[in-house]
Amino acid sequence: MKLGLRIDVDTYRGTKLGVPALCAALARHGLRGTFYFSVGPDNMGRHLWRLFKPAFLLKMLRSNAASLYGWDILLRGTFFPGPIIGKHLAAQIRCAAEQGHEIGLHAWDHQAWQATIDKMDEAALFLHLEKGAALLAEICGAAPVTSAVPGWKCNDLALLQKEKLNFRYNSDCRGFSIFRPVVAHRELAQPQIPVTLPTYDEIIGTHGIANENYNDHILSLLKPDALNVLTIHAEVEGIVCSGLFKGFLGKAVAAGVDIVPLGDLLPACDRMPAMAMAAGTMPGREGWVACQVS
Repeated sequence: MKLGLRIDVDTYRGTKLGVPALCAALARHGLRGTFYFSVGPDNMGRHLWRLFKPAFLLKMLRSNAASLYGWDILLRGTFFPGPIIGKHLAAQIRCAAEQGHEIGLHAWDHQAWQATIDKMDEAALFLHLEKGAALLAEICGAAPVTSAVPGWKCNDLALLQKEKLNFRYNSDCRGFSIFRPVVAHRELAQPQIPVTLPTYDEIIGTHGIANENYNDHILSLLKPDALNVLTIHAEVEGIVCSGLFKGFLGKAVAAGVDIVPLGDLLPACDRMPAMAMAAGTMPGREGWVACQVS
């Protein structure tokens, strides 16, 4: 049974502290994953305005976000532009590539993408993607092979801009199987590998799920002969929940789960079903996310 491991790196702190810790944890088992890096300004503190939305506030309280992420993340870039992550922490990003992990683009400005994707036109979307991919290529010496939008906020216009860049595949939605997205009745070239499993912040504190049984719960959701993709975050599983994640790796390996980069899940042939993506909702997540449409 294969499990695709997607590692989102959203912030300066996650890059500085979480990435090295996750690389070390994976190396102990000889495992690799797919790291998606945000490389531009860390302005995550600007998400605080969303506290006025009840669903977001409830999620922040349920997951105890202040202790989970740290105040330096929650306030970063609130009053002044945050630091350019890729310029300050290129060594941490490059190290992940040198250790054999698959490298992908998460965002230029993670907060701006989540907050303004609905307002961005074709030129703004492409500039965001191009700037991020260019800096990541400069750091790693090779262009990123994949991309994954922040917060699974992706629309048809963004998919069309990605087609202009040389991504092997993307992971922009929640779903159940690998497919080629369809936009305006046209099948796009870049496949989608959707995330199939819930994230820590989506389910912790719900339905009796706590740290003590979280790993067992995630393992119980894995399906033989089906797509299994888990997203972890450098800010969570790489820092405050690092012990929990190390425990997960140990249990998964002992159970015979084959943890791989997302690219290893692509089928050998080019034949894949063609499906649309549309805005939907996910339990435990505020706002809309892109979802695979069956």
